[in-house]
Order: sequence, then structure tokens, then C-alpha cells
Amino acid sequence: MRLKVFAAIIISFLGLAQAGCGLFDTGLLGATDTATVISKTAQIRTSYSVVAADLLEVKRGDRLEVVDQVDFEKVPWFRVRAHDEAQTEGWIEAQNIITSATLARSKKLAEDFQNQAPQAAGVIRSASNLRSAPDQSPENVLFKLSNGSTFEIITWKFVLKQELPNVDDTKNSPQKGDKKTKNADIEAAKEEGEPDQLSDKYDVWYLVHLDPSVSPAPAGWLFGRQVELQVPSDISFFQQNNRKFTTWQRLDADSANKVGSGDKSLAPGAWVILSRDLYSKPIDGVEPDFDGVLVLAFDKYDQNYYTVWRNPPNTEYWGSLPLKVEGKGDNKTFTVKLRGPSGTMDEKTFVVFKDKNRMRVTPPEDIAQYQQKAK
Repeated sequence: MRLKVFAAIIISFLGLAQAGCGLFDTGLLGATDTATVISKTAQIRTSYSVVAADLLEVKRGDRLEVVDQVDFEKVPWFRVRAHDEAQTEGWIEAQNIITSATLARSKKLAEDFQNQAPQAAGVIRSASNLRSAPDQSPENVLFKLSNGSTFEIITWKFVLKQELPNVDDTKNSPQKGDKKTKNADIEAAKEEGEPDQLSDKYDVWYLVHLDPSVSPAPAGWLFGRQVELQVPSDISFFQQNNRKFTTWQRLDADSANKVGSGDKSLAPGAWVILSRDLYSKPIDGVEPDFDGVLVLAFDKYDQNYYTVWRNPPNTEYWGSLPLKVEGKGDNKTFTVKLRGPSGTMDEKTFVVFKDKNRMRVTPPEDIAQYQQKAK
């Protein structure tokens, strides 16, 4: 009798497994798994075939229940159930959604910098992978961020150049076996002792924060060659050919967008700007995030910008992020980390105030000790 009952249980189990083979095959999904739509709009379809009919349009941020997964012609698809009145169930292409586990990885990154102000703003020039770590490992891919997406930049990391696999976020970059990875004419024209340019020696990765209107996943790493910094147009012309802005923040904004994310045409105002030249100059193997400090303010009567404070000519400040702006109204401070004479990175605070409608800056008393001779 016991054998007959056991056999019946086994037969029932096998029947259930066959009916839900997709769930058992993946080994990753359960009946209560959820996903969030990341595309602006997407269709739930009757199947994953080319001739399938559309069942329901879903929008970015909509949550779905995941009940199955399959790869069809090397393209992953999820069987999902919507939360509409009809509880519509059908298939959606994987690139349109992000699973709960993957979304949790992105949210964990965001938690790590929740109290840090953005350092810059950017836009992605072509669709690229948003990743959970600054490297090309397939396991780090969160999802593909669409072309033209804007974001705030929290920090960045210089990574020594290496031969790269042919993946989405490096498709416009030199690949392994490409004989043109270095221009022989440029190499031959280099003067003896001239330092390498940063772009020749490193790839840069950006840790970015995404607005909910762009993505339900709030954070991730982007490969720098696909990123264009969105320097506000009213200060962009202060950049020089051999010196680029790395960080900028408003000094006259208490709660507004301090870096201009998604808006290059902000009204003129006061800014603290960190910049650096284009050459590699590691200190104890670490590249400085910036080597110049500039404070600008806008005179509303003359309708022109004027320089409030900057490091003296032929000097540099070797520093690291983040830049922190604090205070309210006309009384502000900004703090940076500068490399001192002993090689330590020390926090230094600059005081910003108004004097007869003109902005002024009082630097730290010992600031001269942190000046490096420009190379």
C-alpha cells in the first residue's frame, strides 16, 4: 500500500514538473518572482514568436509577476502576469524589464551614496549596459540603458586600459586584435619625457544616479567612452583645450538641481568648479580627481561672469572627490580633499560670502602649503 501511495506521489510530481517545465528549467524563478518595466512602453504578447499578437501595453515602473522564462533564438523572454483588471498573462522580451533580484542590486548601490551630492551630469551617447561594478564581466550587467538617457554622476574610477571584449558598451572602442589601437604617427611625434594623456592610459567608469522618469533602477556603473558630460552651457566656454571640468556645483541653489542634470541651459549663477588637465600624473599610483579650483559668479548688472577665486597661476591642487557644498542663502562653504606636503589627503573648507553684492571666498589659512607646481 505504501509503495502505491509513493508511486502516485511521484507520478503527480512529474506531471506538475512537465506542466511547468519552464520554471524548473531555469532554476532561478519562483511563482512569486516580480519584475519592473524599464522601457518607456512595452507589449505583453501572446507568445515570443514573430507573428504573436499584442495583449497589453505596459509602461515604465509597472510591476509584473514572473511565471516563466525561455530563450528563443538566443533572445530571452519572460512569461509575466500583469496587475490589470483581467490579470493579463503573456510574454515580454527580457530587455524591457528588470527582475526583483537585479533591481535590488541597483538599489544597494544607491544606498551607498544616498547622502552624497552629485558631482556632475551626463548623457549616454549610445545604448549601453548599466552594470553593478566597473568592469566588463557579463555577471555585472543590470540592463541596457537607452540612448540619450540623462543622469547624475556620483563618482568615477580610472581603470588601466586593457583589450576589451566585443560587448555593447565597448562596440565603438578598439577591440582585441585591432592593429589601430595606437596611432603610430602620434606615438612617433611625442616628445621625449612627455606624459601620457589620461585617455591613452585609462578607461574611466562613472557611477551614476538615474531619475525614476529615466529608470526604476536608481544606480549603476557606465563605461566612460559612451558618456558625454553635460556641462551647463553658460559656464562651458570657461573650459580650455588642455583642461576639462570634472565637477561642478551651484553655490546659489539651496535645493534646486546643483549640477544641471538633464538641463544644460540653467539660469546664470554662482559655481564652484573642479578641473584637471588631460595628462596622466599618478601620485603613489593614484590619479588625482582634479588639480584646479575655480569659483565663478554672475553679475546681474553687467550680465557677465567674473572670477571670484582660483588657484594661483602655475600652481595646482591635487585633490580627490567628493566636492561638498553646504550652507544656505549667501553663506556657503565648499569642502574638498587636497594632498598636503606629507602626502596625506586633508579636508579643506573654503568659505563663500557676499560683500557689497559681490561674491567672495576665504580660503583655508594654510592653503599655500597645498599648492603644487604645475607641470
